[in-house]
Amino acid sequence: MAQEKQDFIAGDKNISDPVNWVDTYADYLYHFAVSKLRDEEIARDIVQDTFLAALQQLKVFRGESSEKTWLTAILRNKIADFYRKQASKGLREIAHSEREQQDFFDNENGHWNALHAPKAFGVETDNPLMMKELGAILDGCLKKLPPLWFSVFSMKHMDDSASEKICLELKITDANFWVIMHRTKLNLRACLQKYWN
Repeated sequence: MAQEKQDFIAGDKNISDPVNWVDTYADYLYHFAVSKLRDEEIARDIVQDTFLAALQQLKVFRGESSEKTWLTAILRNKIADFYRKQASKGLREIAHSEREQQDFFDNENGHWNALHAPKAFGVETDNPLMMKELGAILDGCLKKLPPLWFSVFSMKHMDDSASEKICLELKITDANFWVIMHRTKLNLRACLQKYWN
């Protein structure tokens, strides 16, 4: 009888209880944010902003999804907002990077200059130790990317987002998107070649 009364009061909705959010979801949200932002301090701030925004929007939470799904959606929006702010700074980074990397290609024919031409990595994919070492080097190279470049690259290749969606979320043009992707790949290739023996 008592259970029936609780079910009647709760209905089919997932009643949200903000008192338990930090204990229940903070670790999950933090790890999610770090994987997208690669900065622990910014991730902590954005998770705190997520809890604050959720608390402010609690009255509109209808319980049609779980609390975890709802909080993750708010966190995704906060991360997208962060990326948008980075996008405005990123346009200057693109111009600077283009000046830095002009020597990658021959101005006459557009082909690689001999010094910067791609080289084989010599990776044995069946060697787990070698793959782990390559993964650590790649992670270090990703951390050296400017924030906007990392955002675009991770949204495209890690989140598998459509190019149009990335441009819309980050408020960049299609041309800027492709320039960023091209420059990111050049940087990653150069970094991997420098640090991979």
